[in-house]
Amino acid sequence: MPQTLRKDAPKSEPKKGSLDPAAELYPEISEEPLGPRVTAILISYNRAAALRRAVQALERSRDRERLEILVVDNGSQDESPQLDIDFPEITLMRLPHHFGATKAMNIGTRTAKAEILFFLSPCVEVEPDTVTKLADQLELEADSAAVCPLLVDAEGRAVSRDQKMPTSAAFAAACRGEDLPGGPLDLTQESVAVEYPGIDALMVRKQFVRGMNYFDERYGHCWADADLAMQARNAQRKIRIFPKIRAIYRPESDPLAGEAIVKADCILGAAHFLGKYNGFMAGLGFRLAAIFRALFRLNLGQVSSLVSGQKLDGNQNG
Repeated sequence: MPQTLRKDAPKSEPKKGSLDPAAELYPEISEEPLGPRVTAILISYNRAAALRRAVQALERSRDRERLEILVVDNGSQDESPQLDIDFPEITLMRLPHHFGATKAMNIGTRTAKAEILFFLSPCVEVEPDTVTKLADQLELEADSAAVCPLLVDAEGRAVSRDQKMPTSAAFAAACRGEDLPGGPLDLTQESVAVEYPGIDALMVRKQFVRGMNYFDERYGHCWADADLAMQARNAQRKIRIFPKIRAIYRPESDPLAGEAIVKADCILGAAHFLGKYNGFMAGLGFRLAAIFRALFRLNLGQVSSLVSGQKLDGNQNG
């Protein structure tokens, strides 16, 4: 039955300027539960153990009731799709097969209930105050498109680096499995502006992602995070790492490492990035150079993928 107000119920004077005097007099019947402030989005494939640790850490977050945990599983064959049995408060989206990171990120973004998105790798374990402190900083920093914690290893040594926006040569090296160029961060600063932090632990306003028309799905699995960083730079927005806000990074081998489709996807994504921001010929030249290298090595499978534009996006064979 609907609750009625007793005539003899104790009353107090409403505060001046109150938008809802009834809310001041009878808060027990007028308060509504707040929705999530932050949605943590984890994109995962065959990383059940790491994913479990990451979710356990998020579950210990301060203000857990204001945190939505959203896992987008990219067609895993391990125990990942059953994770919500042990963590019933999370939202688990099971994709039928691997759609690549970019599509999965868009699915998570569109599903998220909060206006602050926290993209998190399964390899990252947050501290109890990481999410709340990052959200506070993002709301304070009007010129920031995104904020990140300092990633540290199990011994507390900094893992995060001051990576620069990739050039053609840097993309080529990264597609061979090498690290992008970058240097150490100044950990004495309250915050450090960086060009390209990656997406292992990145908090961004949903409004900014909508403003860039979500993640560009012409990327398959690789480099959508570089695109976001470039969009932030073009909008004259900062991406900041806060050395006092930390999370533990536990690296492990990528289940897709060595897959031919992923190598081709990396090259095609880099070519698209270069074409988008450096001009059509820059992207075409990068792609043609990769095709000729594959021909020289008689890697006809990669040649076929690069010529046809086959990337990891759910449309690949096998």
